Amino acid sequence: MEIKQGSCLCGAVKYQISAEPIATRICWCRDCQHLAANGTVNIVVPSINLDIDGKLNVFAKTADSGNFIERRFCPDCGTHLFANSSARPQFTVVRVGTLENPSSVKPTANIWTSSAPVWACLNPELEQIPHQPTAPQVPPKN
Repeated sequence: MEIKQGSCLCGAVKYQISAEPIATRICWCRDCQHLAANGTVNIVVPSINLDIDGKLNVFAKTADSGNFIERRFCPDCGTHLFANSSARPQFTVVRVGTLENPSSVKPTANIWTSSAPVWACLNPELEQIPHQPTAPQVPPKN
């Protein structure tokens, strides 16, 4: 297993992940489109395997899924780094663009495709999920 590291744009917030991602997806929900002016590539990791160094601000709201979402971002540069859902508090969503090596993960699905703009470039080789996917499962320990 490779330790993954990342940071915000200004470097005030750094993090490391000590577990393999449970899921890697491109999200086209309207909230992600507002954050990135596009879809966002995200990994889902066990929250206990995410170590964060630095101060974060929080923006919380109810998402289209009906879940209460807390989005955490750097108060200095505004980089959105993490999200947590009331439905799955044991997992944290990490924005792949903040990883030191974003090529270290590969998306397997496009989610919320029903919200994608008509010009969205959806890779036909990836699974297409129109709304909220089922909860990822933590792989069993060997």
